[in-house]
Amino acid sequence: MAPVYGERWRIPLLVALAAAAVVAAAVLPPVAQDPAYHRMADERRLWGVPNALNVLSNAAFVAIGAAGLVVLGRRRPDRRPRFVDARERGAYVILFGALVLLGLGSAYYHLAPDNHRLLWDRLPLASALMALFDAAIAERVGAGAGLALLLPLQALGLGSVLWWYAGELRDQGDLRLYGLVQFVPLLVIPLLALLFPARYTRGRDWLVLVGLYLVAKLFEVLDGPILGAGGLVSGHTLKHLMAAAGGYWILRMLMLRRPGSRSA
Repeated sequence: MAPVYGERWRIPLLVALAAAAVVAAAVLPPVAQDPAYHRMADERRLWGVPNALNVLSNAAFVAIGAAGLVVLGRRRPDRRPRFVDARERGAYVILFGALVLLGLGSAYYHLAPDNHRLLWDRLPLASALMALFDAAIAERVGAGAGLALLLPLQALGLGSVLWWYAGELRDQGDLRLYGLVQFVPLLVIPLLALLFPARYTRGRDWLVLVGLYLVAKLFEVLDGPILGAGGLVSGHTLKHLMAAAGGYWILRMLMLRRPGSRSA
Protein backbone atom coordinates (compact mmCIF):
# COMPACT_ATOMS: atom_id res chain seq x y z
CA MET A 1 0.00 0.00 0.00
CA ALA A 2 1.33 3.42 -0.93
CA PRO A 3 1.92 5.93 1.85
CA VAL A 4 -0.93 8.34 2.58
CA TYR A 5 0.14 11.96 2.23
CA GLY A 6 -1.35 15.36 2.90
CA GLU A 7 -3.85 14.65 5.65
CA ARG A 8 -3.66 16.89 8.71
CA TRP A 9 -4.82 14.10 11.00
CA ARG A 10 -1.61 12.05 10.71
CA ILE A 11 0.32 13.50 13.64
CA PRO A 12 -2.74 13.77 15.93
CA LEU A 13 -3.46 10.11 15.16
CA LEU A 14 0.04 9.05 16.19
CA VAL A 15 -0.09 11.18 19.32
CA ALA A 16 -3.48 9.71 20.21
CA LEU A 17 -2.22 6.14 19.77
CA ALA A 18 0.85 6.82 21.93
CA ALA A 19 -1.36 8.45 24.55
CA ALA A 20 -3.69 5.45 24.48
CA ALA A 21 -0.73 3.15 25.11
CA VAL A 22 0.32 5.30 28.07
CA VAL A 23 -3.19 5.22 29.53
CA ALA A 24 -3.39 1.44 29.04
CA ALA A 25 -0.11 1.00 30.89
CA ALA A 26 -1.18 3.37 33.65
CA VAL A 27 -4.29 1.37 34.51
CA LEU A 28 -2.30 -1.84 34.86
CA PRO A 29 -0.82 -2.73 38.26
CA PRO A 30 2.96 -2.31 38.67
CA VAL A 31 4.93 -5.07 36.95
CA ALA A 32 7.99 -6.27 38.90
CA GLN A 33 10.82 -8.19 37.30
CA ASP A 34 10.14 -11.94 37.41
CA PRO A 35 13.20 -13.65 39.01
CA ALA A 36 12.68 -16.53 36.55
CA TYR A 37 13.71 -14.14 33.76
CA HIS A 38 17.33 -14.64 34.78
CA ARG A 39 17.19 -18.43 34.38
CA MET A 40 18.17 -19.02 30.76
CA ALA A 41 17.76 -22.40 29.11
CA ASP A 42 21.36 -22.59 27.90
CA GLU A 43 23.83 -22.48 30.79
CA ARG A 44 26.61 -24.40 29.08
CA ARG A 45 30.19 -23.33 29.75
CA LEU A 46 32.62 -23.07 26.84
CA TRP A 47 36.29 -22.09 27.03
CA GLY A 48 35.74 -21.26 30.69
CA VAL A 49 32.91 -18.81 29.92
CA PRO A 50 29.63 -19.46 31.78
CA ASN A 51 26.44 -19.20 29.72
CA ALA A 52 28.84 -19.03 26.84
CA LEU A 53 26.61 -18.74 23.78
CA ASN A 54 24.40 -16.11 25.41
CA VAL A 55 27.54 -14.17 26.32
CA LEU A 56 29.52 -14.56 23.10
CA SER A 57 26.59 -13.88 20.76
CA ASN A 58 26.70 -10.27 21.95
CA ALA A 59 29.83 -9.77 19.87
CA ALA A 60 27.44 -9.28 16.95
CA PHE A 61 26.09 -6.07 18.53
CA VAL A 62 29.59 -4.72 19.07
CA ALA A 63 30.61 -5.52 15.49
CA ILE A 64 27.50 -3.96 13.92
CA GLY A 65 27.65 -0.90 16.14
CA ALA A 66 31.32 -0.30 15.40
CA ALA A 67 30.76 -0.80 11.66
CA GLY A 68 27.91 1.69 11.77
CA LEU A 69 30.05 4.34 13.44
CA VAL A 70 32.75 3.79 10.82
CA VAL A 71 30.25 4.17 7.97
CA LEU A 72 28.81 7.35 9.48
CA GLY A 73 32.32 8.76 9.73
CA ARG A 74 33.06 8.20 6.03
CA ARG A 75 31.79 9.88 2.91
CA ARG A 76 29.74 7.90 0.45
CA PRO A 77 31.74 6.45 -2.47
CA ASP A 78 29.80 8.72 -4.85
CA ARG A 79 30.57 11.75 -2.63
CA ARG A 80 26.89 12.51 -2.14
CA PRO A 81 25.71 13.46 1.37
CA ARG A 82 24.49 10.46 3.32
CA PHE A 83 21.57 12.48 4.74
CA VAL A 84 19.21 14.96 3.14
CA ASP A 85 19.52 17.00 6.33
CA ALA A 86 22.67 16.74 8.44
CA ARG A 87 20.54 16.91 11.59
CA GLU A 88 19.45 13.33 10.92
CA ARG A 89 22.93 12.00 11.68
CA GLY A 90 22.80 12.41 15.46
CA ALA A 91 20.18 9.73 16.05
CA TYR A 92 22.21 7.18 14.08
CA VAL A 93 25.41 8.03 15.95
CA ILE A 94 23.61 7.38 19.22
CA LEU A 95 22.04 4.22 17.80
CA PHE A 96 25.26 2.58 16.69
CA GLY A 97 27.13 3.73 19.79
CA ALA A 98 24.36 2.23 21.91
CA LEU A 99 24.66 -1.07 20.02
CA VAL A 100 28.35 -1.26 20.97
CA LEU A 101 27.46 -0.62 24.62
CA LEU A 102 24.57 -3.08 24.38
CA GLY A 103 26.92 -5.84 23.31
CA LEU A 104 29.22 -5.13 26.24
CA GLY A 105 26.42 -4.66 28.77
CA SER A 106 24.50 -7.74 27.68
CA ALA A 107 27.64 -9.89 27.79
CA TYR A 108 28.30 -8.61 31.32
CA TYR A 109 24.74 -9.46 32.33
CA HIS A 110 24.78 -12.97 30.90
CA LEU A 111 27.98 -13.90 32.71
CA ALA A 112 25.98 -13.91 35.98
CA PRO A 113 22.38 -12.83 35.35
CA ASP A 114 20.64 -10.78 38.05
CA ASN A 115 18.77 -7.49 38.32
CA HIS A 116 21.90 -5.47 39.07
CA ARG A 117 23.66 -6.62 35.93
CA LEU A 118 20.47 -6.40 33.89
CA LEU A 119 20.59 -2.64 34.40
CA TRP A 120 23.66 -2.46 32.14
CA ASP A 121 21.91 -4.52 29.47
CA ARG A 122 18.72 -2.47 29.44
CA LEU A 123 20.22 1.03 29.53
CA PRO A 124 21.90 0.81 26.10
CA LEU A 125 18.97 -1.18 24.68
CA ALA A 126 16.54 1.58 25.67
CA SER A 127 18.90 4.18 24.22
CA ALA A 128 19.13 2.27 20.93
CA LEU A 129 15.35 1.88 20.66
CA MET A 130 14.73 5.57 21.29
CA ALA A 131 17.45 6.58 18.82
CA LEU A 132 15.88 4.34 16.20
CA PHE A 133 12.46 5.82 16.92
CA ASP A 134 13.88 9.32 16.59
CA ALA A 135 15.60 8.46 13.30
CA ALA A 136 12.26 7.30 11.88
CA ILE A 137 10.59 10.52 13.03
CA ALA A 138 13.36 12.65 11.54
CA GLU A 139 13.11 10.87 8.19
CA ARG A 140 9.32 10.76 7.87
CA VAL A 141 8.06 13.79 9.80
CA GLY A 142 11.04 16.12 9.52
CA ALA A 143 14.61 16.64 10.68
CA GLY A 144 13.50 19.49 12.93
CA ALA A 145 11.07 17.23 14.77
CA GLY A 146 13.75 14.57 15.10
CA LEU A 147 16.25 17.01 16.52
CA ALA A 148 13.71 18.42 18.99
CA LEU A 149 12.79 14.94 20.24
CA LEU A 150 16.25 13.37 20.27
CA LEU A 151 17.23 14.23 23.83
CA PRO A 152 13.72 13.94 25.34
CA LEU A 153 13.36 10.44 23.87
CA GLN A 154 16.79 9.47 25.18
CA ALA A 155 15.81 10.76 28.62
CA LEU A 156 12.58 8.78 28.44
CA GLY A 157 14.34 5.57 27.45
CA LEU A 158 17.10 5.78 30.03
CA GLY A 159 14.69 7.07 32.66
CA SER A 160 12.37 4.09 32.15
CA VAL A 161 15.21 1.72 33.00
CA LEU A 162 16.37 3.75 35.99
CA TRP A 163 12.78 3.97 37.25
CA TRP A 164 12.47 0.19 37.09
CA TYR A 165 15.84 -0.37 38.78
CA ALA A 166 15.25 2.16 41.56
CA GLY A 167 11.97 0.43 42.30
CA GLU A 168 13.61 -2.99 42.41
CA LEU A 169 16.04 -1.70 45.04
CA ARG A 170 13.00 -0.94 47.20
CA ASP A 171 11.23 -4.18 46.25
CA GLN A 172 8.77 -2.07 44.27
CA GLY A 173 9.97 -2.68 40.74
CA ASP A 174 7.75 -1.48 37.88
CA LEU A 175 8.39 -2.35 34.24
CA ARG A 176 5.41 -0.52 32.77
CA LEU A 177 7.33 2.53 31.54
CA TYR A 178 10.11 0.37 30.13
CA GLY A 179 7.46 -1.74 28.38
CA LEU A 180 6.15 1.40 26.68
CA VAL A 181 9.66 2.25 25.50
CA GLN A 182 9.79 -1.14 23.80
CA PHE A 183 6.20 -1.28 22.53
CA VAL A 184 5.37 2.22 21.25
CA PRO A 185 8.14 2.38 18.58
CA LEU A 186 7.00 -1.00 17.22
CA LEU A 187 3.51 0.45 16.87
CA VAL A 188 4.39 3.90 15.53
CA ILE A 189 7.27 3.17 13.12
CA PRO A 190 5.11 1.13 10.70
CA LEU A 191 2.48 3.88 10.83
CA LEU A 192 5.14 6.48 10.02
CA ALA A 193 6.09 4.39 6.98
CA LEU A 194 2.45 4.19 5.91
CA LEU A 195 1.29 7.73 6.59
CA PHE A 196 4.30 9.90 5.73
CA PRO A 197 6.30 10.22 2.50
CA ALA A 198 9.74 8.63 2.30
CA ARG A 199 12.67 10.97 1.83
CA TYR A 200 14.85 8.11 0.63
CA THR A 201 14.64 4.89 -1.30
CA ARG A 202 14.41 1.60 0.63
CA GLY A 203 11.64 2.91 2.87
CA ARG A 204 10.29 -0.62 3.35
CA ASP A 205 13.45 -1.50 5.26
CA TRP A 206 11.78 0.06 8.29
CA LEU A 207 9.07 -2.59 8.15
CA VAL A 208 11.65 -5.35 7.77
CA LEU A 209 13.42 -3.99 10.82
CA VAL A 210 10.26 -4.11 12.94
CA GLY A 211 9.66 -7.66 11.74
CA LEU A 212 13.16 -8.75 12.74
CA TYR A 213 12.69 -7.31 16.21
CA LEU A 214 9.37 -9.10 16.65
CA VAL A 215 10.98 -12.39 15.60
CA ALA A 216 13.76 -11.73 18.12
CA LYS A 217 11.16 -11.32 20.88
CA LEU A 218 9.51 -14.58 19.77
CA PHE A 219 12.85 -16.38 20.04
CA GLU A 220 13.20 -15.00 23.57
CA VAL A 221 9.83 -16.43 24.57
CA LEU A 222 10.73 -19.81 23.03
CA ASP A 223 14.16 -19.95 24.67
CA GLY A 224 13.85 -23.45 26.17
CA PRO A 225 11.78 -25.15 23.46
CA ILE A 226 14.24 -24.08 20.76
CA LEU A 227 17.18 -25.47 22.71
CA GLY A 228 15.25 -28.66 23.39
CA ALA A 229 14.35 -29.11 19.74
CA GLY A 230 17.89 -29.24 18.42
CA GLY A 231 20.20 -29.09 21.41
CA LEU A 232 22.54 -26.71 19.62
CA VAL A 233 21.41 -23.18 20.33
CA SER A 234 18.78 -21.59 22.57
CA GLY A 235 16.08 -19.14 21.69
CA HIS A 236 17.81 -16.44 23.74
CA THR A 237 21.01 -16.76 21.73
CA LEU A 238 18.98 -16.56 18.52
CA LYS A 239 17.27 -13.49 19.95
CA HIS A 240 20.65 -11.77 20.19
CA LEU A 241 21.57 -12.72 16.64
CA MET A 242 18.21 -11.67 15.21
CA ALA A 243 18.28 -8.33 17.03
CA ALA A 244 21.83 -7.78 15.77
CA ALA A 245 20.54 -8.60 12.28
CA GLY A 246 18.15 -5.71 12.76
CA GLY A 247 21.12 -3.46 13.46
CA TYR A 248 22.78 -4.76 10.31
CA TRP A 249 19.61 -4.04 8.32
CA ILE A 250 19.72 -0.42 9.44
CA LEU A 251 23.36 -0.18 8.41
CA ARG A 252 22.59 -1.81 5.06
CA MET A 253 19.75 0.65 4.52
CA LEU A 254 22.01 3.62 5.16
CA MET A 255 24.60 2.27 2.73
CA LEU A 256 22.20 1.44 -0.12
CA ARG A 257 19.45 4.05 0.00
CA ARG A 258 19.34 7.20 -2.09
CA PRO A 259 17.61 10.51 -1.37
CA GLY A 260 14.68 11.82 -3.33
CA SER A 261 12.17 8.94 -3.45
CA ARG A 262 8.60 9.65 -2.43
CA SER A 263 7.61 5.98 -2.25
CA ALA A 264 7.91 3.55 0.63
